[in-house]
Amino acid sequence: MIKTILLVGIGGAIGSIFRYLSSWLAAKFFQSSFPLSTLLINVFGSLLIGVFIGLFSKYYPENHPLKFLLIVGFCGGFTTFSSFALENYNLFQNNQQLTAYLYIIASIILTITAVGIGNYLSKFI
Repeated sequence: MIKTILLVGIGGAIGSIFRYLSSWLAAKFFQSSFPLSTLLINVFGSLLIGVFIGLFSKYYPENHPLKFLLIVGFCGGFTTFSSFALENYNLFQNNQQLTAYLYIIASIILTITAVGIGNYLSKFI
């Protein structure tokens, strides 16, 4: 258990650093009000988690330590959107389209609303 926690932590730290550097580079070269860096990070993180899931299911069907380092840690630190994408992908693969669409809609509405509520509440702290 301790080894797994350390792998997740190390991967998360590296993913967070990569996210920061990616955001910094995108902001340096692409000045826009559109959140291009976040979109690119989320899309790339989703691509990475898909690649990692495919490779690990092919070569390491059991819980290999690299799964925790790269999928949970790195991709989780780089972007939580990759986990969201993976969960929806799995729902679609399991013919649970209604659940997937409800999850997508609820996630988008609730997370944007939560940002607004958090911003509002911060005025009272």
